[in-house]
Amino acid sequence: MDTFTERRRAQLAGDLGEHLIVPSYRSPLPSPDGTLLAWVSDRDGRPRAWVAPLPAPDEPVAQPAAPLDTEVDPAVACDVTAINWSPDGTYLACQIAPGGGERTRVLLLTPDGVERREIAAASESMVDSEGSGSRAVTLGAWSPSGRQLGVTIYGPDGEGLACLVDVRDGSSTVLASGPAAVVCAVSRDGRRAVVRTGRRGFRGLELIDLWTGRRVELLPGHDATVADARFGVTGAVLYLHTDAGRERPSLLACSLSDDEVSLAWDVAARSGDDLDQVALDPAGARAALVWNVDGRSELELIDLRDGIASPVSDQPGDVVTGVAFTRDGEALLVASEGPTLPPGITRIALDVPLAEPAPLLPADIAVVDELVDPTLHEFRGEDGLLLTGWLFRPRGAYGATPTLIWLHGGPEAQERPIFQPLFQALVAAGVQVFAPNVRGSAGFGRSFSQADDRDRRFTAITDVRAAVSFLRASGLADPDRIGVSGRSYGGYLTLVALAWFPELFAVGVDVCGMSDLETFYTDTEPWIAAAATTKYGDPAADGDLLRALSPIHSVDRIAAPLMVVHGKYDTNVPLGEASRIVEALRERGASPRFLLFDDEGHETHAVAHRAEFVTEVVHWVTAHLREAESQTA
Repeated sequence: MDTFTERRRAQLAGDLGEHLIVPSYRSPLPSPDGTLLAWVSDRDGRPRAWVAPLPAPDEPVAQPAAPLDTEVDPAVACDVTAINWSPDGTYLACQIAPGGGERTRVLLLTPDGVERREIAAASESMVDSEGSGSRAVTLGAWSPSGRQLGVTIYGPDGEGLACLVDVRDGSSTVLASGPAAVVCAVSRDGRRAVVRTGRRGFRGLELIDLWTGRRVELLPGHDATVADARFGVTGAVLYLHTDAGRERPSLLACSLSDDEVSLAWDVAARSGDDLDQVALDPAGARAALVWNVDGRSELELIDLRDGIASPVSDQPGDVVTGVAFTRDGEALLVASEGPTLPPGITRIALDVPLAEPAPLLPADIAVVDELVDPTLHEFRGEDGLLLTGWLFRPRGAYGATPTLIWLHGGPEAQERPIFQPLFQALVAAGVQVFAPNVRGSAGFGRSFSQADDRDRRFTAITDVRAAVSFLRASGLADPDRIGVSGRSYGGYLTLVALAWFPELFAVGVDVCGMSDLETFYTDTEPWIAAAATTKYGDPAADGDLLRALSPIHSVDRIAAPLMVVHGKYDTNVPLGEASRIVEALRERGASPRFLLFDDEGHETHAVAHRAEFVTEVVHWVTAHLREAESQTA
């Protein structure tokens, strides 16, 4: 590549910075009286909770000067990861993550920020025999009275207690226990609650009569990957969002009487699409449904009285990340994003034909013309299973091009056409990105999401090699200039691919991936370990399987230059997973790059750190893909 072209591509990537590293706006939530709007934004550098008056239709939100004060640790920033209004509007409950880590806490704040207190703090919550308090607290549903808040309290033993905590005196009622127990909903009269239990891929829902203690299993078999519930306005109907007993998540309902729960019936289901999200209007007559259609979102409105569905005007972005009705039920507040559209929030009027979405946050939501849209490609796994992937290709690219394969986390996540600054920066620098959905991904049915469980992971790993074969055979990628990268489970898959198929890759980037599944189980948070046994195997019984699947035991075969990225506060995939692979390579004379963020967890939340991450990864990848003939780990 000549010097002029290098300079031009570097300049183009730099010019994109103002479009790539921008504030995001997510999780729109109107207050119960409809006068205020709460949301989560990193406008001031990290994800915070913001509250402002909800304006009249066709007007943007006037953003306040500062977010709510959710800091609880002077030594580390506290990111807001979830919000939930109390039904009376007195409090906004915020789930916060110190350092962006897994040891979350729950705060109650008045909308003006004057009053603030913590729910289920270590001093007042679960205490073990040694006097240690809760390790983490996560947010669940409110009771309709606003007097009780559902939370899950995790202790050092990993057992999660799903509780209803009285916000007046801090007393609590334990409803269920387990590694992933969650309070999903409480009925209007306060008599019943629904809790979710079960490990990953084997979720269940239980209806609890809080007056009599009677329990009813709503999803016999506990075999769901998706399990959520909410009560209708009157409490006589319970709506279930689940894929239990079926391939695709759907909306079901069952009727409730004093003594009986009816069999569930279908409210909304599609044979080929997943139901991603459900929002009920305040009157209880309609529901907004968000369908996952080949990775893109489709909004639909369904009348719960007669089952008639109608489409909603298209949202600005390809993927909807949040949806809520306004208090009057006349509009939807929709958070969405796309490859060329940063995350924003719009208002979509209902019952208005072809209504145009009105920007709320930011005031102007516009497509960035300099960015590229991906194309969706199909290819086959080595056993013939149909797979798909999104290709981000430089404009004007012709023939075989340097390529980076990006592998998403989860593995139950899904690669979708969202805003990806790293992908766009790589494309601007002349490297195309192929982001496949290997088996185990969500969005393709329950069987597909479970096709990599336990010993089936060996076949799933070969899907990475199948992606390379597809790129080569199609003439899209230069065979000598292909890299592999990914985050979390995708980082693990990156390390495995580099070790098992070293001849295929010229560079690698592992972002907070597991290098040793045995030490991952030992060092991760106990409730994460307990929930993961259905996916990776049980460390007590499957030691040989975990060792065979761990890339640390094949580190001698890694030949490509490797960059490792991790956060100090990551206790999901602990820092030791990164340190072990880096040290093992250095002991063998290699020179891996290690980028450590001192105040990040499993995600890179800070805007400044995201910019640094994009810059460093682009430099690493482009340098090695342009000089594929001279490689060393």
